[in-house]
Amino acid sequence: MAIFRCNKCGYLREVPDQHIGKKVACPVCKQMIPIYDTVFFVKNMLKQYFNVKKELANLQPPTPSNATNNPELDIFNTTAMTEKQQYQPILNWFEKKNIQLSINKKALDTTGFFDEVAVKLGENYGTLRIVTDKIKRTQKKGYTHLTLNLSNYGKEANLIEEFCKELYEYAFVARYFFNKKKNFIHLDLQTATPIVNFFNGEWLEWFAFMEILALCHKYKFNFAGLRSFKIHFPNKDSNELDIFFLINETPIFIECKSGEFRSFIDKYAKMRKRLNMDTEKFFMLVVDLTDEQMQSLTHMFDITFVNEKTFVKQITTLLVNKA
Repeated sequence: MAIFRCNKCGYLREVPDQHIGKKVACPVCKQMIPIYDTVFFVKNMLKQYFNVKKELANLQPPTPSNATNNPELDIFNTTAMTEKQQYQPILNWFEKKNIQLSINKKALDTTGFFDEVAVKLGENYGTLRIVTDKIKRTQKKGYTHLTLNLSNYGKEANLIEEFCKELYEYAFVARYFFNKKKNFIHLDLQTATPIVNFFNGEWLEWFAFMEILALCHKYKFNFAGLRSFKIHFPNKDSNELDIFFLINETPIFIECKSGEFRSFIDKYAKMRKRLNMDTEKFFMLVVDLTDEQMQSLTHMFDITFVNEKTFVKQITTLLVNKA
């Protein structure tokens, strides 16, 4: 069912889905009000609720403890990771190596929808890559429209339809239309740079970052984390790193690759040595690597290769065994 709620008088009722997107007059006060999909309406109401909750929390006096370790923290909707006290241990770790950092706070702010979509994509990548691969190909050709024939995907069709609808609800695409009769989905793509970058690989950084945050909260680890930041060596060399965590004082580095990765191996093999990190704590996350590839590449290059299905388990084993 869809939902009708009057912003003027508060009148509320459910209506059939066929009215979604239409504007009708409120039967009480005659105000013209749009009719919303119920799930979309509830998600936005929850988003507003958590924003107000965040603002109220910001009015409270600061405490000396790291807010990111609060088990009640909504990691998918917080600015807590942007606070300097959160990532100060990482600054200290690099400072001991005489390395300076440039922090991108936007890359740590989870109040947008990048993190939610990335987790949905990462956890269902085998199926949902059908959508994202087609979006990337369409973008590269300079087009903004694409069509998916759900008849080609069997049992996977429902998940694909749900994901496309979510992309529209979160404004990752400009238009979504499902032709039930022909079983086709039509999408109009967004051309905004952040959205293009997301589909071109930034989603994997968000996915890895959020999965490690969830891991830390699950096991109540002490942690500090950064994403998409730059390091500056004493000789003026600079490099951008994807993900770095200190978890119970254990450094964890992750370089994320959703496409070509082979040309970057030597760069990060040298980076590992330059940072003096153990191989088991220095990861290259590459989507779709087979078990054989991960094992062989790890032995060849002294970097721990993982894929989107194995990296959390690998890090969990490393940290839990140490504990």
